[in-house]
Amino acid sequence: MAMSAGLRKLALTAHVSVSVGWLGSVVVFLVLAVAGLTGQDAQRAHGAYLAMEATGWHVIVPLAFASLLTGLVQSLGTPWGMLRHYWVLAKLVLTVVATFLLLLHMQVADHVADAAARTLLSGSDLDGMRVQLVFDAAAAVVVLLTTTALSIYKPRGITRYGWRVQQRRTERAAGGVKDTAAAAQA
Repeated sequence: MAMSAGLRKLALTAHVSVSVGWLGSVVVFLVLAVAGLTGQDAQRAHGAYLAMEATGWHVIVPLAFASLLTGLVQSLGTPWGMLRHYWVLAKLVLTVVATFLLLLHMQVADHVADAAARTLLSGSDLDGMRVQLVFDAAAAVVVLLTTTALSIYKPRGITRYGWRVQQRRTERAAGGVKDTAAAAQA
Protein backbone atom coordinates (compact mmCIF):
# COMPACT_ATOMS: atom_id res chain seq x y z
CA MET A 1 0.00 0.00 0.00
CA ALA A 2 1.74 3.16 -1.18
CA MET A 3 0.74 6.54 0.18
CA SER A 4 0.54 9.68 -1.91
CA ALA A 5 3.44 12.11 -1.50
CA GLY A 6 1.31 14.51 0.56
CA LEU A 7 0.03 11.81 2.88
CA ARG A 8 3.53 10.35 3.25
CA LYS A 9 4.88 13.77 4.29
CA LEU A 10 2.03 14.24 6.75
CA ALA A 11 2.69 10.80 8.27
CA LEU A 12 6.42 11.51 8.44
CA THR A 13 5.78 14.87 10.13
CA ALA A 14 3.55 13.18 12.71
CA HIS A 15 6.10 10.42 13.33
CA VAL A 16 9.05 12.79 13.70
CA SER A 17 7.04 15.12 15.96
CA VAL A 18 5.88 12.46 18.40
CA SER A 19 9.26 10.71 18.39
CA VAL A 20 11.13 13.93 19.16
CA GLY A 21 8.51 14.71 21.81
CA TRP A 22 9.08 11.28 23.36
CA LEU A 23 12.83 11.84 23.47
CA GLY A 24 12.46 15.33 24.92
CA SER A 25 10.00 14.26 27.60
CA VAL A 26 12.27 11.40 28.65
CA VAL A 27 15.14 13.90 29.00
CA VAL A 28 12.88 16.00 31.26
CA PHE A 29 12.02 12.84 33.24
CA LEU A 30 15.76 12.12 33.62
CA VAL A 31 16.43 15.65 34.89
CA LEU A 32 13.62 15.32 37.41
CA ALA A 33 14.90 11.90 38.52
CA VAL A 34 18.41 13.29 39.08
CA ALA A 35 16.97 16.31 40.94
CA GLY A 36 14.88 14.02 43.14
CA LEU A 37 17.81 11.73 43.90
CA THR A 38 20.51 14.33 44.51
CA GLY A 39 18.51 17.26 45.84
CA GLN A 40 19.00 18.31 49.43
CA ASP A 41 15.58 19.96 49.62
CA ALA A 42 12.87 17.43 50.54
CA GLN A 43 10.13 19.68 49.11
CA ARG A 44 11.89 19.85 45.74
CA ALA A 45 12.34 16.06 45.67
CA HIS A 46 8.67 15.68 46.57
CA GLY A 47 7.66 17.92 43.67
CA ALA A 48 10.07 16.19 41.26
CA TYR A 49 8.63 12.74 41.93
CA LEU A 50 5.05 13.92 41.60
CA ALA A 51 5.93 15.71 38.34
CA MET A 52 7.66 12.55 37.07
CA GLU A 53 4.54 10.48 37.58
CA ALA A 54 2.36 13.00 35.76
CA THR A 55 4.90 13.44 32.96
CA GLY A 56 5.24 9.69 32.59
CA TRP A 57 1.56 8.84 32.31
CA HIS A 58 0.27 11.95 30.55
CA VAL A 59 3.15 12.72 28.19
CA ILE A 60 5.72 9.92 27.82
CA VAL A 61 3.39 6.90 27.60
CA PRO A 62 1.04 8.51 25.02
CA LEU A 63 4.03 9.70 22.96
CA ALA A 64 5.57 6.21 23.05
CA PHE A 65 2.39 4.64 21.70
CA ALA A 66 1.97 7.43 19.15
CA SER A 67 5.56 6.91 17.98
CA LEU A 68 4.94 3.19 17.61
CA LEU A 69 1.69 3.74 15.71
CA THR A 70 3.04 6.44 13.39
CA GLY A 71 6.16 4.36 12.77
CA LEU A 72 4.01 1.41 11.72
CA VAL A 73 2.03 3.67 9.37
CA GLN A 74 5.29 4.97 7.91
CA SER A 75 6.72 1.50 7.42
CA LEU A 76 3.59 0.10 5.81
CA GLY A 77 2.93 3.07 3.55
CA THR A 78 6.40 3.80 2.22
CA PRO A 79 8.92 1.90 0.09
CA TRP A 80 11.03 1.19 3.17
CA GLY A 81 8.51 -1.40 4.35
CA MET A 82 8.33 -2.89 7.82
CA LEU A 83 10.45 -5.99 7.30
CA ARG A 84 12.57 -5.14 4.25
CA HIS A 85 15.48 -3.27 5.85
CA TYR A 86 17.36 -4.15 9.00
CA TRP A 87 17.37 -0.56 10.24
CA VAL A 88 13.56 -0.37 10.08
CA LEU A 89 13.25 -3.74 11.81
CA ALA A 90 15.75 -2.63 14.49
CA LYS A 91 13.74 0.57 15.09
CA LEU A 92 10.53 -1.44 15.39
CA VAL A 93 12.04 -3.89 17.88
CA LEU A 94 13.66 -1.10 19.92
CA THR A 95 10.40 0.88 20.01
CA VAL A 96 8.28 -2.12 21.04
CA VAL A 97 10.76 -3.14 23.75
CA ALA A 98 11.15 0.47 24.96
CA THR A 99 7.37 0.91 25.17
CA PHE A 100 6.96 -2.36 27.10
CA LEU A 101 9.79 -1.46 29.50
CA LEU A 102 8.31 2.02 29.90
CA LEU A 103 5.08 0.50 31.22
CA LEU A 104 7.09 -1.56 33.72
CA HIS A 105 9.19 1.48 34.63
CA MET A 106 6.06 3.49 35.36
CA GLN A 107 5.22 1.08 38.18
CA VAL A 108 8.43 2.15 39.92
CA ALA A 109 7.66 5.82 39.22
CA ASP A 110 4.16 5.33 40.66
CA HIS A 111 5.52 3.71 43.81
CA VAL A 112 8.06 6.48 44.42
CA ALA A 113 5.49 9.20 43.66
CA ASP A 114 2.98 7.59 46.03
CA ALA A 115 5.63 7.49 48.77
CA ALA A 116 6.51 11.13 48.05
CA ALA A 117 2.83 12.11 48.23
CA ARG A 118 2.44 10.46 51.65
CA THR A 119 5.62 11.86 53.22
CA LEU A 120 8.61 13.96 52.34
CA LEU A 121 11.30 11.55 51.22
CA SER A 122 14.56 11.82 53.10
CA GLY A 123 18.00 11.12 51.65
CA SER A 124 17.90 7.32 51.93
CA ASP A 125 14.18 6.58 51.48
CA LEU A 126 13.61 4.25 48.53
CA ASP A 127 17.22 4.75 47.36
CA GLY A 128 17.19 1.69 45.11
CA MET A 129 14.03 2.73 43.31
CA ARG A 130 15.16 6.33 43.00
CA VAL A 131 18.48 5.24 41.46
CA GLN A 132 16.55 2.89 39.16
CA LEU A 133 14.47 5.84 37.92
CA VAL A 134 17.67 7.66 36.93
CA PHE A 135 19.22 4.58 35.32
CA ASP A 136 16.06 3.63 33.40
CA ALA A 137 15.56 7.17 32.09
CA ALA A 138 19.21 7.41 31.01
CA ALA A 139 18.94 4.05 29.23
CA ALA A 140 15.75 5.23 27.50
CA VAL A 141 17.55 8.35 26.23
CA VAL A 142 20.28 6.13 24.74
CA VAL A 143 17.70 3.86 23.07
CA LEU A 144 15.73 6.79 21.65
CA LEU A 145 18.91 8.44 20.36
CA THR A 146 19.77 5.11 18.72
CA THR A 147 16.42 4.96 16.93
CA THR A 148 16.92 8.56 15.84
CA ALA A 149 20.38 7.76 14.45
CA LEU A 150 18.99 4.73 12.61
CA SER A 151 16.39 6.99 10.98
CA ILE A 152 18.98 9.49 9.86
CA TYR A 153 21.80 7.18 8.75
CA LYS A 154 19.64 4.30 7.44
CA PRO A 155 22.47 1.75 7.53
CA ARG A 156 22.62 -0.59 4.57
CA GLY A 157 21.34 -4.08 4.89
CA ILE A 158 18.30 -5.72 3.47
CA THR A 159 16.53 -8.62 5.13
CA ARG A 160 15.88 -11.92 3.38
CA TYR A 161 12.26 -10.91 3.01
CA GLY A 162 13.33 -7.57 1.55
CA TRP A 163 15.64 -9.33 -0.88
CA ARG A 164 12.80 -11.59 -2.08
CA VAL A 165 10.50 -8.58 -2.57
CA GLN A 166 13.24 -6.82 -4.51
CA GLN A 167 13.84 -9.92 -6.68
CA ARG A 168 10.12 -10.20 -7.47
CA ARG A 169 9.98 -6.55 -8.52
CA THR A 170 13.04 -7.01 -10.71
CA GLU A 171 11.55 -10.12 -12.31
CA ARG A 172 8.23 -8.34 -12.92
CA ALA A 173 9.99 -5.37 -14.44
CA ALA A 174 12.09 -7.66 -16.67
CA GLY A 175 8.94 -9.56 -17.65
CA GLY A 176 7.23 -6.32 -18.60
CA VAL A 177 10.19 -5.33 -20.74
CA LYS A 178 10.11 -8.73 -22.48
CA ASP A 179 6.33 -8.44 -23.08
CA THR A 180 6.77 -4.95 -24.54
CA ALA A 181 9.62 -6.10 -26.80
CA ALA A 182 7.61 -9.13 -28.03
CA ALA A 183 4.60 -6.94 -28.78
CA ALA A 184 6.78 -4.50 -30.69
CA GLN A 185 8.18 -7.32 -32.87
CA ALA A 186 4.74 -8.72 -33.69
